[in-house]
Amino acid sequence: MNLDLSLLITGGAGQLGRDLVLAAARAGISRVLAPGSAELDVTDPAAVSGQVVAAAAGGRLVVINAAAYTAVDAAERQGAARAHAVNAKGPENLASACAAHHAHLVQVSTDYVFGGHGAGPNLVDGPTAPQTVYGQTKLAGERAVLDSAASVHVVRTAWLYGAHGANFVRTMARLAGECASVRVVADQYGNPTWTADLADGLIALALTADRVPARVLHCTNASATTWYGLARAVFTEIGADPDRVQPCSTEEFPRPALRPANSVLDTSGWAAAGLPELRHWRDALHAAVIAGVLAG
Repeated sequence: MNLDLSLLITGGAGQLGRDLVLAAARAGISRVLAPGSAELDVTDPAAVSGQVVAAAAGGRLVVINAAAYTAVDAAERQGAARAHAVNAKGPENLASACAAHHAHLVQVSTDYVFGGHGAGPNLVDGPTAPQTVYGQTKLAGERAVLDSAASVHVVRTAWLYGAHGANFVRTMARLAGECASVRVVADQYGNPTWTADLADGLIALALTADRVPARVLHCTNASATTWYGLARAVFTEIGADPDRVQPCSTEEFPRPALRPANSVLDTSGWAAAGLPELRHWRDALHAAVIAGVLAG
C-alpha cells in the first residue's frame, strides 16, 4: 500500500478519471479524491484551493488534472469561452493551489497542440501550432502550469477511448450494428490509446514524479494507425466484416474543427524516464474489448 501518497483526480467522473480511480486502487493508493465537474468546478479558484487543501491534509499530494472541455467541434462554433475557462484557466487555478500547498500537478494534455503537418512523430520539444480552439486552449493550459511556481508534469496523449462516455471506438461498434457500411477518414494518423492503460501510466508517474526531471512527456499506446485502420480493427474485434469500413479523405468528411493529419506522438522520453511503456495499440484494443469497453 502506498500510504504516504494522497491523490486528487479532477474530472473524476469522466472517461479517463474513472479509469484513474481504478488504476490508483490497483497501485495500492488508498487516499483518493475524485470529484466530477459537478462537485468541483476547476474554473473556480476558491473551490480548487479548498479541494487541494482538503486533499493535502492526508500528506504528500499529487493532483492529476483529467478535467477538460473536449467538445472539439462545439468549441469552434459556440464553446470557445467555456473551452478557455476549463482548459486554460482551470489548470492555472490548480497550479496556483498546488504551489501554495506543496502538491505536485500532472496536467493531461493533447496531440491537438501540434499543427499535424510534419512527417515524423511529434516531439515533446517540437513546434506547437494548434489549429483549433480546443488545441489552443489546451496549449494555454500547458503554458500556465509550466510557467507557475508549482511542481508539474505535462503529459500529452491522443485518440482516447474507454468504457465511459462517447468515443470513436464505441461509435464504430455501434455503427457496425446499424449500418451496412461506414466511411472513415484514412489520411489522419495517430496513436489510439485505451484510457485504462494511460491511467496506469499516469499513476506510475504520480508515484515517481520527484524522480522524473522531464517536465513535458508523451504517453500513448505504442505504434500508430489511421482512423480507418482503427475502425477496421474494431469491426474485426467484434466479429463484423472489416471490409464494411470504406476509406475516405479528410476533404470528403469536413468537420468544424480541423483534425491534425499527423497526431502521432513520440513517446521515447516516457521510456527514458523509466516509466512503463504502454503496449501496442492493437493489443490494447483487444484487451479493452475483452474487458467490456464496448458494453453499455
